[in-house]
Amino acid sequence: MQVLTDQDAGRDAGLRAYGLLPLAAGDTAGLIDDGAQEALENLVRLAASLCGVPYSVVNIITSSEQVQIAAYGIDPGVCAREDSMCAVVFLDHSTTVVRDASRDPRFAANPFVTGRIADVRFYASVPLETSSGLVLGSLCVFSDEAKLPAPEQIELLEVLAHQVVELLELQHRTLQLNDALAELWRSNALLSEFAGRVSHDLRTPLTTILGYVELAQDDPGITPSDPSAEYLDLIGTGGRRMLGMLEEVLSYARVDGEIRPERVSLLAVTAEAAQDLGVDLGYGSGISCEDAEIFADRAQLRTLVQNLLANSLNYGRADRALRITVGASEGPQGATLTVADNGKGILPADRERAVQPLVRLNRPGDGPGTGLGLATSRRIAQAHGGELAIGDTPGGGATVSVLFPARP
Repeated sequence: MQVLTDQDAGRDAGLRAYGLLPLAAGDTAGLIDDGAQEALENLVRLAASLCGVPYSVVNIITSSEQVQIAAYGIDPGVCAREDSMCAVVFLDHSTTVVRDASRDPRFAANPFVTGRIADVRFYASVPLETSSGLVLGSLCVFSDEAKLPAPEQIELLEVLAHQVVELLELQHRTLQLNDALAELWRSNALLSEFAGRVSHDLRTPLTTILGYVELAQDDPGITPSDPSAEYLDLIGTGGRRMLGMLEEVLSYARVDGEIRPERVSLLAVTAEAAQDLGVDLGYGSGISCEDAEIFADRAQLRTLVQNLLANSLNYGRADRALRITVGASEGPQGATLTVADNGKGILPADRERAVQPLVRLNRPGDGPGTGLGLATSRRIAQAHGGELAIGDTPGGGATVSVLFPARP
């Protein structure tokens, strides 16, 4: 029975982080992604050609096995670690070159040399050591004939081993990034759930408070000159502003729900969104819309358009009549919705901040807001597989573009 040392346990943990530890003994499936696998195959073929030998392999050495993840001249295989030639020397942190393994005391009794598994004579092995000092395995070239390549060939073999390590490091970083993204999505989902629950729980008592404020304001005993009338107005204004903020937080939290895309009329959705804001399409409001079909979730598209219209209405310029144009254009990637206005615009340096939750630019003359409109709109775009971008409107103003990918 093999005893697992602390060093072996630490190496196995490192291999697991690199995605190189088989889930089961002898199992090599899924250790390397397709792109990296092709690159590894090219490297082992180049290594064999460089040294003028028929065989080359990339070995990953675990606490119990040698796993060949790429091979040239033979089919990749798995063997017990005690049968591995590379397991004898791969932790020496230096290249091993042997002209005739049958005459080397380290390898003479090895089954890969004695004929029980193979008849290896020439053998060269370069450790695959990462920048952190973890040795993953080896790049190995060998032949059934005794020979000794030139020093320049061995130097180039070490260069190829470094390239193998770079590929495996890239896979490691990709796995780390995937884990970080999964954790971020999980954290965001929990945060959205919490925000939605708290907003929902606060909305009911706040609605009740506003109802009693309205009843008190209708009381015949309270005249406009009564100080309590002013207090009630302040309570009502603050309460309605808080209720609006809770509604926006709820809208932001709901974006992660199930998307039910369908073909939606942009004109119809824009008209509904404008009405929700207390305006109608046309010359009086300055809002115009060219109809188009967008493949999207209707409710979320309406929320997105309403948020973008509200931003344009809120950040107009005092020196010109506001004009907002809503439209969409088809492209190879899908439909791009645009909402363009002639308002204050958003400076390039502020655009990334502007789409962050609860961030407001707080410029002179800006109207009230929660800082959630653009953030919610971007989440809606991302939930559909698209993206939101902010640009300039010719002549001044902001143009927000939202890509909705083509129907699959």
